[in-house]
Amino acid sequence: MLHADPLLQRPALVHPRVLARALDHLMPAASSRAEVWQMLTERYTVDLDAVAALLPSEEPEPRWLAARD
Repeated sequence: MLHADPLLQRPALVHPRVLARALDHLMPAASSRAEVWQMLTERYTVDLDAVAALLPSEEPEPRWLAARD
């Protein structure tokens, strides 16, 4: 990720609905999840935890063994 320029004004995406709309716009243009993160952080000021909550997880869900009775 590039170093952020503190003098460059970027729009802040604080509402989850607006953030989700920006992600929907950027995802088709990106070839990977990392590129989505990069494009988003280069263009906007965002809460990274909110972005992580909206992006789908790349890791498969774990399969748990059945509990013993």
